[in-house]
Amino acid sequence: MLEEVERWLSTRSWSVADRPLHRLVAAKRGTGSSVSVVLPALNEEATVGDIVTVVREELVERAPLVDEIVVIDSGSTDRTGEVARAAGARVVHRDAILPRIPAVPGKGEVLWRSLLAARGDIICFVDADLKEFSADFVTGIVGPLLTEPGVDLVKAMYDRPLGSAAGQGGRVTELMARPLLNMHWPRLAGFVQPLGGEYAARRSLLERLPFPVGYGVELGLLVDALHTVGLDALAQVDVGERKHRHQDGQALGRMAATIYRTAQVRLARGHLVRPVLTQFERGENGFEPRVHSVDTEERPPMISVAEYAEREAA
Repeated sequence: MLEEVERWLSTRSWSVADRPLHRLVAAKRGTGSSVSVVLPALNEEATVGDIVTVVREELVERAPLVDEIVVIDSGSTDRTGEVARAAGARVVHRDAILPRIPAVPGKGEVLWRSLLAARGDIICFVDADLKEFSADFVTGIVGPLLTEPGVDLVKAMYDRPLGSAAGQGGRVTELMARPLLNMHWPRLAGFVQPLGGEYAARRSLLERLPFPVGYGVELGLLVDALHTVGLDALAQVDVGERKHRHQDGQALGRMAATIYRTAQVRLARGHLVRPVLTQFERGENGFEPRVHSVDTEERPPMISVAEYAEREAA
């Protein structure tokens, strides 16, 4: 590990317990910053309501840390929007944001559009499939942005059990993302959960970054943030344990391929190959190939979008 990373680990890695809630509320009042919690959601009616309720009760009503809770529905066919709205969130459909640009499927697409839907100076992203959710996920990653002026982006770190097996979650992280980062961006080797969906950042940074539209968004934002603001402006906070719905092996394969392509784009801009991933399923005639495109479209920095610039000017 680079000496720079060892030093970073000692100065930019914290625990949620390092910043009690009353200190964060005082810091928020002192800085005048506003905080938006954004949940990208697709068919998450089983969990989204509990997450919104915890944030609303503990960080809006009990302590004035969060100014708004926004759920971006990316086309759910269940009761995700209804449940989130009943729990106290403002629900916005992905397609209603920036309708001039037709939406494409993908988590990164939703996060990119959320910059127009949310109003906060600090944007806190939380995946909508978390179980046994704790407000620590929000206070932990928002905390350094309120108390450390030089920090621009904070990732959550945590244990990820796989069923009853402790620490066996995050398979794509260990098999794809961590090797990529260690080999090509060794200054990012200190991040425990580089692909985690819980992170907060200043709007002033997010609006300047391109957003891969799919599952490569977390790796893409982390790499681009490193190049934009430097390692010392990035941080991570231990928030305990993360429980969520796990995907099957083929879905993880598609995710890994998309993440690899996101890295490849950043290593060689202008690459003209449109890669695909071939997977196999047993059918009537034996194993049959299934071909999936893994090319990753990207959205430009939000600050370059006319509608966003007009809103900010207003």
